[in-house]
Amino acid sequence: MAQPLDLAAVRSFENLEFLARQLVEGFITGLHQSPYHGFSVEFSEHRLYNPGESTRHLDWKVFARTDKLFVKRYEEETNLRCHLLLDVSPSMYYPEPGHDKLRFAVLCAAALTTLLQKQRDAVGLVTFSSQVELQTPVRSTSTHRHTLLLALQQLLERPASSIHTSTDVSGVIHTIAQQIPKRSLVVLFSDMLGRAPEEQTATLAALQHLRHQHHEVLLFHIMDRSTESDFDFQDRPYLFEDIETGETVKLQPSQVREQYRAAMQAYEHELALRCGQYKIDFVPVDIREPFDKVLYAYMVKRGKVR
Repeated sequence: MAQPLDLAAVRSFENLEFLARQLVEGFITGLHQSPYHGFSVEFSEHRLYNPGESTRHLDWKVFARTDKLFVKRYEEETNLRCHLLLDVSPSMYYPEPGHDKLRFAVLCAAALTTLLQKQRDAVGLVTFSSQVELQTPVRSTSTHRHTLLLALQQLLERPASSIHTSTDVSGVIHTIAQQIPKRSLVVLFSDMLGRAPEEQTATLAALQHLRHQHHEVLLFHIMDRSTESDFDFQDRPYLFEDIETGETVKLQPSQVREQYRAAMQAYEHELALRCGQYKIDFVPVDIREPFDKVLYAYMVKRGKVR
């Protein structure tokens, strides 16, 4: 079973690249040891044979090794364009340096970048808070992957104290939706927190805009579930501070825990429900759990895009 990695171990570009590669290789090995044999290591070269189609391009060597029918897939069949959208607003630096949501999301994005390049798919990176901070081209070369990993590493080296802005997920998504020329897969990493009700509605409308443009959307809802969802704090006085606004409130967790949990459950239920209505894949992710959930959700989504 996959084990959570120490997020604080991601300190250098070389180490980030190494960890991303290890995550992908371990994930692929795990797939082959599981019932999910439909995924081949040679993702970019084969697909499962569909009964009734021509047997002209069957790969008999793979059949001899796996006892499963795979069809050779050609370059024009394999090209996928993927845009990784990464929320880098102040709330993503929670709960603490070295173990924050941003670090988790960065490693997930690095692993997906590595996996996409391994599959010869094209990938681009967008980082944003109140506006787009970085937007790269969408390419499939190893040099481009190197560039993206370097950009992700630079995010890890940026202290949270240097970020003084809010988040505008909806504005960024509307912008990206207008800029993507071809049908693509858009993968969003965000905690989706700190938004007033009207902002949450605007964000969902922006996601719907992507779907209207015929893009596939995969939303990873990144959270530290024990504190942000369950409000699991010791029963003593705390001074809670809003990372994005600086507002503070002093209270004892037991005074509001029940109401807080109910409000969060209602919010997450509404988010999941609306995503389902718009045919957006919604995946809640806990930063204290293994990364495999993210990689597997991507593989399932990639299969749907085909």
